[in-house]
Amino acid sequence: MGSSELLIVLDRGSATPLQQQVCDGIAGLVGSGRLRPGEAVPASRELAAQLGVSRTVILRAYELLTANGLLTARRGSGTRVAERAAGEGAAPGPARTALAPQPPLATDGGDALWQPWEPPPMQQAGTALDFRHGTPALANFPVSRWRQSVHEAYARADVAALGYGPAEGSAALRAQIATLVRQSRALDASPDSILVTSGATQALDILARLLVGPGDVVVIEDPSHTVLRQVFGSTAGTVVPVPVDEEGLRVADIDAHVRAHGQDPDRVRLVYVTPSHQFPTGFIMSEDRRRALLAWAGRRGATVLEDDYHNEFTFAAERLPALAAARHQGTVVYVGSFSKTLFPALRIGYAIVPRRLVRPFLGIKWITDRLTPTVDQEALAHFVATGAYARHVSRMTRLYRERRRSLLDGLYTHFGAEVRISGAAAGLHVLVALTGARGVGEDEIVRRAAALGVRVYPASGYFVREPPAEPTFLMGYAALPGTRIAEGTALLAAAVREATEVREATAARETKAVRETKAVREATAARETKAAREATAAGPPVSRSRARR
Repeated sequence: MGSSELLIVLDRGSATPLQQQVCDGIAGLVGSGRLRPGEAVPASRELAAQLGVSRTVILRAYELLTANGLLTARRGSGTRVAERAAGEGAAPGPARTALAPQPPLATDGGDALWQPWEPPPMQQAGTALDFRHGTPALANFPVSRWRQSVHEAYARADVAALGYGPAEGSAALRAQIATLVRQSRALDASPDSILVTSGATQALDILARLLVGPGDVVVIEDPSHTVLRQVFGSTAGTVVPVPVDEEGLRVADIDAHVRAHGQDPDRVRLVYVTPSHQFPTGFIMSEDRRRALLAWAGRRGATVLEDDYHNEFTFAAERLPALAAARHQGTVVYVGSFSKTLFPALRIGYAIVPRRLVRPFLGIKWITDRLTPTVDQEALAHFVATGAYARHVSRMTRLYRERRRSLLDGLYTHFGAEVRISGAAAGLHVLVALTGARGVGEDEIVRRAAALGVRVYPASGYFVREPPAEPTFLMGYAALPGTRIAEGTALLAAAVREATEVREATAARETKAVRETKAVREATAARETKAAREATAAGPPVSRSRARR
């Protein structure tokens, strides 16, 4: 296929913006192997003419794809697919995978549920100041101490440990998790109810398969993470987003939103919440909302899925226990993970489930991956038992507190009253709304920041119903030293100033053009009115024959 034509189909009746549809279409072509690294994409004018849209739509789509690393633009060589947009040595054709994966089709037909597609993580940090969320301070992980635990686990490994272990996970690790959640989350759980998984996402997937059937309803928070929308959207149920505010999920609004989707609140089988650190707002669910949610779930016969997101890192003076620590009569399932406290590649999470769900949960896990690697679990159990885990979390909490302060200081220094920040009380990121840049597109700020060596990530796509009125970004700070954070906020402010000045200049030109056009129209109308009056005053024309008589 030449660079003059791309097979992209736009749905003009969709709520998804056209520029996002173009982004998704190009990412899909890269993922299928129809567009390959180094190949040129059509010039913006050509693609705009092909798709029947304005050139601005294509330019913005190309800018966003370039900022996210899927395309590259160089003077003289045009716009091309980035060389790192697919894995080296990957076989050509449909089997290739894109770094920007496309979500499955929504089962409820709600396109907004599937926004945004997220940019791929950076494989090498390089010199860019990357404020990507969800990445811990991996450079500060005690590798040598972890190596000792791994060595100990292999030294003790017998034939059983090297074979297929139990689907529920290592008994030693489950016992350590029981101690951790009892001491840090006030959650008294038996090791028999703790099931080890390959990360928190697998736990969510298994619970969705287990609890949600045709005609059922899943309630999620709005805004929420794209991954969990994909997990719950792959079920046969209907996904209903319900707004959150400063106190967490608006429990009193659940019934109304479910009915607005044409569903019966009695069919709600699962309510997903992140009460310790709501994603992405960072709000902490209040005690009143927690009680209200448990009461509502009890009345409706629903299960509450508590994702204890970032609970380990809390900077507020008072820390609330886990939602599952309350007396809930078996209505709460608790999900945790070691990805952010240790390192994501470990891929060890866990679920704490009511006794009635243990056997069916393990049945699904057995057929999906059989078991989570046993020796890694034994190494983690040793790491926790020796106190190394607690010491690491304590050190990281102090480090993240300092980096969080650097980010807040930088943002307030450069933006002053024109910034609104939420989520600073816990977690590894904050939600940043640039109130002084209203009217400037998030993608424009992303592009200009990237040109200055700063990567920031728009947050409006996480909101299903009411996206923010101003440019809003999810800014992670855990992986950046304080000096780099200060540098990054200064450069971000410069990028925002550039974008704002361009917008103001464009608006001024447009206003001037409107005024000039109006003036021309008024002058034309005045001349036409004057001519009509003069014609009326002169009376009807006299014929020549009458004049001769």
